[in-house]
Amino acid sequence: MSERRERGDVSRLEQTLRELTALVGPCGYEHDVARYLVNALQELGAEVQVDGVGNVIAAVRGAQPGPRLAVSTHMDEVGFVVKKVEPNGLLRFEKLGGHDDRILLAQQVFVASAGGIHRGVIGTISAHMNRFDDPTKVRHYRQLYIDVGATSRDEVAELGISVGDPIGWATEMQPLGRHRWVGKSFDDRAGCAVLLETLRALRRESLHGTVYGVFSVQEEVGLRGARVAGQHLDADVALAVDTTAVSDTPEEMMDGTLGLGAGVGIKVMDNSLVASVRVRRTLMEVARAAAIPYQLEVFTGIGTDAGELALSQSGVPTGVLSIPTRYAHAPVEVLDGRDLAATQRLLQAFIESMRDGQAFAFLA
Repeated sequence: MSERRERGDVSRLEQTLRELTALVGPCGYEHDVARYLVNALQELGAEVQVDGVGNVIAAVRGAQPGPRLAVSTHMDEVGFVVKKVEPNGLLRFEKLGGHDDRILLAQQVFVASAGGIHRGVIGTISAHMNRFDDPTKVRHYRQLYIDVGATSRDEVAELGISVGDPIGWATEMQPLGRHRWVGKSFDDRAGCAVLLETLRALRRESLHGTVYGVFSVQEEVGLRGARVAGQHLDADVALAVDTTAVSDTPEEMMDGTLGLGAGVGIKVMDNSLVASVRVRRTLMEVARAAAIPYQLEVFTGIGTDAGELALSQSGVPTGVLSIPTRYAHAPVEVLDGRDLAATQRLLQAFIESMRDGQAFAFLA
């Protein structure tokens, strides 16, 4: 692939990713992300449905006979929900998804309410108070609060903010160096961008079989959307597209097995799945044939929608494409545009290589 072609791929993905990450959509509150995707999918002519839990499912049917492939990527981001409004207008919150309490202090957030989007900040003590505190203490998130500039419960109500409103990081996607970007909710709006752009690029006249694009809900709280989708998609083979945490920074637990900018990850195993050997080997063969850089991933620290898809129906051969990132679940996630483009290229090439669902059988 020429450098010009690669820049074009990255540019399209970047714009889609920028639009997706601008939306607030933590677990259970994916509505704005779903609306965006439904509109985009309808524009490209896919058959679109939204199931009872909120999964957006798009079907692209090829003109040639072939297998049924389900590709899942999740819409939700880690976030919070308003739990209580204090008399002085500060907001207490509950977590949606996995967070590290050590990074919460002094972060800016958006509260999505009936009155619109409101900026807030997770409060912290003044540096001048350190001498009166234990500087090694990590305060539990239930001790923390969000300041939206209100002075009373009545003022919070006037803003339209109430208990149950979702909260997301208030971070704008920005370039970081020549090839990298920093922003929030790359996990897994990056996967959503990859899947959407792949569906847009498919040519039905040459496509064998049917591709079901699943944009799932509530992955960060237990792969719940994928569990529902797997019950009514009778797939012959399945893939998840998600981010993964690299291990190329200097912390003592890092082992250098996954690197940013080293190519798309092809999953071997994680905490939710031991990937189908046949699916994994096919992904590797397709990547080598198309000169797509890849790295093999063995990382037990995460799980993906693939864990539920593999256990659906009578069992589905399942693999995962992983987009390498740093600082997952933080407001400053970092990814490399070349890895993102490689993921999209491999997903598309895999789909275009499909001919027979039985090729992924356990004893094939």
